[in-house]
Amino acid sequence: MSLGHQGLVTFRMIDPDAGLAAALARRPAEIVAELTAARLKGRGGAGFPTGVKWSLAAQAASDVKYVLCNADEGEPGTFKDRVILAEVPDLVFAGMTIGGAAIGASKGIVYLRGEYAYQRQPLEEALARRRAAGQLGERVLGTPFAFDIEIRMGSGAYVCGEETALIESLEGHRGEPRNRPPFPVDAGYLGRPTIVNNVETFACVTAIMAKGAPWFAAIGTEKSTGPKLFSVSGDCARPGVYEFPMGLPVSELLREVGGEDAKAVQIGGASGRCVPASAFASTICYEGISTGGSVIVFGPDRDMLRVAKNFMEFFVEESCGQCTPCREGNARLLQGIAMLEDGRCSAAYLAELTKLGEVMQLASKCGLGQSSPNAFLSIVEHFRDEIMGRTYAAAR
Repeated sequence: MSLGHQGLVTFRMIDPDAGLAAALARRPAEIVAELTAARLKGRGGAGFPTGVKWSLAAQAASDVKYVLCNADEGEPGTFKDRVILAEVPDLVFAGMTIGGAAIGASKGIVYLRGEYAYQRQPLEEALARRRAAGQLGERVLGTPFAFDIEIRMGSGAYVCGEETALIESLEGHRGEPRNRPPFPVDAGYLGRPTIVNNVETFACVTAIMAKGAPWFAAIGTEKSTGPKLFSVSGDCARPGVYEFPMGLPVSELLREVGGEDAKAVQIGGASGRCVPASAFASTICYEGISTGGSVIVFGPDRDMLRVAKNFMEFFVEESCGQCTPCREGNARLLQGIAMLEDGRCSAAYLAELTKLGEVMQLASKCGLGQSSPNAFLSIVEHFRDEIMGRTYAAAR
């Protein structure tokens, strides 16, 4: 595979019906085994092994199970799932159908981001075409297997990107994360065993079934296999959706997108890490810098304290308020940034804010609170002189 391409190059080469037919010709355990051999990990950012998740759901005892597609693409700087749904929706629907066959589910639901309402009608039309072609419905591809998919709309809450908050929303409740255990594979939607996977993950499932686990596993690194889509934005000459093999150095990605002069790159969206130029040799993969696909490039003139403020304002707004570390911690970090802007934050207090961020990472209930301090902490670590310089200037 070459260094990379702009656009959905690999996914456009995949025949979704071939992937679905190959899966339905196998036993459920064989489908799971193929994904396990491919070493596919979730493309939403968490990186949990897909084969393990599906195996657990398959083993759960229940006569009703569900397949949920997390299309609530709310991470700032991420837009590759929107492009997948617009350009190759059949790969996603086929992947969900394969998931149903693997775990013994007959119902799938796409939880579509509220801001993507304009995509609903084309997706409904794609589902109707698949039903008419026998790719969904009572006898999928002429087999005894029955599976259908419906689309539900999100309500614009970032926290519903977390799988249990998504399930709560689907059930008509306020979008708040659940206590775990039990995990969704045991008690998910309506209390039934449920798999929740990202849009890109389902597309990868179809690709693996169509081309085989060895093909997928040969791309990327030993622990991070396959191609990956990246949403690239910010201070670069060629923003857009790119496909690269996992394990790509940050510096090579920047060369491809025209961002060689960057002072920093935010990898993983607002909840990700801010990587300084001194670390651009680092690789983007699950064992290196993990990401769901967002890459925001910051040029040499960007004010990194303003970057941190922008992210923290977002998290203060989006916290569901359920747990104290996230509800109070994000607000305190934002207050600290205001103090830094005014030149009123001492080095000692900045150290306390750093400790607070670390506590939030450990004590918050869900991934939102656990990851919301990431950008602040990494900016403090790598750009301390820049942000503390305001304090010294004010003191003079």
